[in-house]
Amino acid sequence: MDWTGKRVLVTGAGGFIGSQLTEKLAELGASPRAFVRYVSDGSEGWLEKSPFKHNIEIIRGDICDRDSVEAAVQGVDIVFHLAALIAIPYSYHLPESYIRTNVLGTLNILQAAKSFSIERFVHTSTSEVYGTAQYVPIDERHPLQGQSPYSASKIGADKLVESFHLSFDFPAVTIRPFNTFGPRQSARAIIPTIISQCLNKSTIQLGNLEPIRDFSYVTDTVEGFLLAASQPKVVGHTINIGSGQEIRIRDLVDMVGQILRRPIKIESDPKRSRPEQSEVDRLLANNSLARDLLGWQPKVSLQEGLQLTASWIQKRLDSFDPNAYVL
Repeated sequence: MDWTGKRVLVTGAGGFIGSQLTEKLAELGASPRAFVRYVSDGSEGWLEKSPFKHNIEIIRGDICDRDSVEAAVQGVDIVFHLAALIAIPYSYHLPESYIRTNVLGTLNILQAAKSFSIERFVHTSTSEVYGTAQYVPIDERHPLQGQSPYSASKIGADKLVESFHLSFDFPAVTIRPFNTFGPRQSARAIIPTIISQCLNKSTIQLGNLEPIRDFSYVTDTVEGFLLAASQPKVVGHTINIGSGQEIRIRDLVDMVGQILRRPIKIESDPKRSRPEQSEVDRLLANNSLARDLLGWQPKVSLQEGLQLTASWIQKRLDSFDPNAYVL
């Protein structure tokens, strides 16, 4: 697809994945509009110092506010919807805010996109909606299970998107990333938690070491979004974006230690563990639909991605508190 001059909206554009998707669109010649949450200090998240900032239109608002959402959607061709509350531990404390942002916010952007007859709507799901794998690898027909308020809110959002497609012939496609990692990810996530602690001290604090995850480097995930917006036969589909490779958290720690050439001692920190029945024990993507419909395949290995992420964190280590547990 030729992105030159394409008018594109990215919600959640100041975040980890959203900022890198927005920058990639600008690099490809699109005219990206970045919808970032309004805060009183005027922050634009990771786009604050972006080298592509002069090619990006910034709009501040709130995904929960219909008026600001409608203003953001007007005049665009394609919408990438990434705005969400994402931290699973925080959802145990404030579940209503997750429903408001992830479900009602998604309804706002759907209604606006429908009223302006956009060409394509790319919605962001999460592998957390599957819950603990009932079979592996997990394909898109796997049952959904809300094992946290966060995952329940994302199931609700996914089903809203599905309903708009089936009810109104709305041109939506849902991308379901497994565990994305890379530069700009906060210490809320497991990989920056391990790396930042390991670079600061010899003993690190972690919760449950037994869960198994499927990790994808952020540039691969961004490529999945771009393909979902440009391929003609994917409307109405939900598509996994995952490496198809799994690793136990305990083994992930060992891999990070080898990359950093540091011995790592692990200390159990119970507050970092999910409630027992809320823990998702295993996630492993079946990515055959992404390969068949999108022509997508992962390009960055876990080893290479960890090296790139560690290098990025090492240059910004002062911004990571090794003793803080970030919800």
